[in-house]
Amino acid sequence: MSRINILLLIGLIVLVTLSLKSALYTVSEVEQVIITQFGEPVGNPIVDAGLNVKIPFIQEVNAIDKRVLEWDGDPSEMPTKDKLYISVDLFARWRITDPLQYFLRLRDERSAQSRLDDILGSETRNAVAKHELIEIIRTSKEREPLQTDILNDIDSDLSIGLLVPIHKGRKLVEQEIFTAASEKVKVFGIELLDIRFKRINYNAIVRPKIYERMISERRQIAERFLSEGNGEAARIRGDRVRDLDKIQSEAYQQVEEIRGKADAKATAIYALAYNQSPQAVSLYEFTRTIQSYSTVISENTTLVLSMNNDLFKFLGGIQAFNQNSDDAMKSQIGTKR
Repeated sequence: MSRINILLLIGLIVLVTLSLKSALYTVSEVEQVIITQFGEPVGNPIVDAGLNVKIPFIQEVNAIDKRVLEWDGDPSEMPTKDKLYISVDLFARWRITDPLQYFLRLRDERSAQSRLDDILGSETRNAVAKHELIEIIRTSKEREPLQTDILNDIDSDLSIGLLVPIHKGRKLVEQEIFTAASEKVKVFGIELLDIRFKRINYNAIVRPKIYERMISERRQIAERFLSEGNGEAARIRGDRVRDLDKIQSEAYQQVEEIRGKADAKATAIYALAYNQSPQAVSLYEFTRTIQSYSTVISENTTLVLSMNNDLFKFLGGIQAFNQNSDDAMKSQIGTKR
């Protein structure tokens, strides 16, 4: 065999190899394939995994992911129905269900992500603008918010620290965005699986106002409990004074009762003594009269009394007793001499 024939054979083998390599392709379990010829789709999408054949050098393989894909939007500021600006961060999950339609309209995932940015961002803005802030913050109207024991002690007729009732909640707002966006992305061969609010923050301008409102509510609660504490303290002090007066009154009553019983008993004893012995009565009168002197007569007191005065009669009796005692002593001394 000549050298030329050998070169031709080698070239033929290389050509056949390249043709086979260009004609054969594999589809994995996570892919679906669109075959294009001169840029236009040919035939039906290939969604089953395995080895397939195409026209070499003319047709091209365009692989499209058939797994669940993620979309994570950038945080954007938007107003609520009550004119409060918030920053909303949303994420979603989606997949390609119609690869041919997807390829004709979007071609690749980058274009799909850009279109999802537009659609989901627009629907999120519309939904947030139709609801008040509390509807987006609260999960659902069935969920009861947790409260501290301090707030539970507040009377039910006060609105301090209590959340206003809602009609929908964040779950239904997410469902509204999901329903509206699903219809719009379906024309691109995309199925929207789920969306969720990832983060909701107050705008930098609104945040100080929210904090001031929270501080004001807590200050009202503190002032309410402070006033109740002062009222309770005043009540306790009043009860203490009342109880003290009651104790003193009862003690004074007991003292007077004891004193009255003692006086009555003493009077009974005096009466009994008077009935039994006139001398004892005279002694009683004498001792009581002597005790009265210390009461009516002070150090610089001068009294002018008649001889018949009851206060003076015992003094006169003492003087006569002293005179008789002196005379008796003198007589005894004379007798001894």
